[in-house]
Amino acid sequence: MSSLADEPCEACTSDDEPLTSEEYESYLDDLRTDVWEVVDDHHLHAHYEFEDFRDALEFTYEIGELAEEEWHHPDLALAWGEVEVEMWTHKIDGLHKTDFVMAARMDRIYEGYDPAE
Repeated sequence: MSSLADEPCEACTSDDEPLTSEEYESYLDDLRTDVWEVVDDHHLHAHYEFEDFRDALEFTYEIGELAEEEWHHPDLALAWGEVEVEMWTHKIDGLHKTDFVMAARMDRIYEGYDPAE
């Protein structure tokens, strides 16, 4: 889906500053606008929809595997037919490029579940 999803998840340092809206604006172009939003210039929020609980559960599991692989863990909420995601970089208490890379990877995983397709 997006080239952002192919970029590495690089850990930040405590010297890094959270991204400003001007800095992260271009990353939003690589995310699904029907799923993701930036909240208070602090974190990403996503709402993914599914045809049933099983697909939502399997998607959640795949996101968990991705998070473990990259050691970058979002907050996940699973319900029948939906998964909500909140993500930011805790070390800097704000958004880092890695958050957007992870979001793009989640969008790529979702392609196999999207009930609209």
